[in-house]
Amino acid sequence: MAIIENPKTILAGDVGGTKCNLALFRQNRTVLELIFQRRYPTKDYASSSFEAMLQDFCRHAAESGASTKNITAAGFGCAGAVVDDRFHSANLPWVLVGKDLANAMGFKGVAMLNDLEAAACSLDHLPPTDLLVLNPGAPQPHGAKALLAAGTGLGEAILYWTGDKYHVAPSEGGMADFTPHTEREIELLRFLQKRMPNVCSEEVLSGRGFLAIHEFLDSSVRHPSFDHSPGDVAREITQNALAGACPVCVEAVDLWVSAYGSEAGNLALRALAFGGIYVAGGIALKILPKMQDGTFFRAFCAKGSFAPILAHIPIHIVLNEDAPLWGAAYRALAG
Repeated sequence: MAIIENPKTILAGDVGGTKCNLALFRQNRTVLELIFQRRYPTKDYASSSFEAMLQDFCRHAAESGASTKNITAAGFGCAGAVVDDRFHSANLPWVLVGKDLANAMGFKGVAMLNDLEAAACSLDHLPPTDLLVLNPGAPQPHGAKALLAAGTGLGEAILYWTGDKYHVAPSEGGMADFTPHTEREIELLRFLQKRMPNVCSEEVLSGRGFLAIHEFLDSSVRHPSFDHSPGDVAREITQNALAGACPVCVEAVDLWVSAYGSEAGNLALRALAFGGIYVAGGIALKILPKMQDGTFFRAFCAKGSFAPILAHIPIHIVLNEDAPLWGAAYRALAG
């Protein structure tokens, strides 16, 4: 393999409403190597600009000894929709336009991706140690793949083989209607319909869904975090459940994981994802023992006559929380 005389330096970012995870990568033949990484609270730059954050990042990188002079391209994944090179996100304090970022920072190009699209772009580049096998299955060569990730919201993406590589198709599947598959979930849907005009999957299968489920099961049981942020509530409910400290929390997490598995099975059917299903996002990592106890997989397969087919689909949990960052970097390298 020929040695690259002028390896590329790529700037990549996982841009969110709470924090922005930025990194520099250097090309080493066909792979990227991480050379510097730093996180910044988004609120610290709410009154200035994203470009100001990038400038601070470049300064901090240079102070650490990482050169920023040869950045040839950049890629950013964001929790929102990308339309005409522009991020549309209610969680960001700025409007981000790829062309404008490239001009302001002197980059040759900027790849703008939905965060799930960015995570999906990382799958072919993650080492086996970054993937936990829930079901080995029997993957179909070049079969379609699908990714879903529950965290602050619920994101979904599909990967199709185009003859020489996988092409990522982003979606807003998390905004589709919540589809109950048990009597208890039907009751949950009716409970939520009294609170909101439309119950999308994200209302249940995200961090804020834990409180909704807990209140549905027993509104008389309260915990200290219930008066704080959704992230604090989800953390306390899941920790209580894993420790067996609260029966309602245990039941809430069991219902949540079952509904998550069912949604993964729905996505597998819609995409015919015989190449595999990948589960990313911070929640799965925080409740790994529950994800592995069979609840998720049983609900995934519970699709009537298609159960034996779904049982042969590989399922992996993405352990690398920086997957969107790596995916954005590889997309920038390719572009």
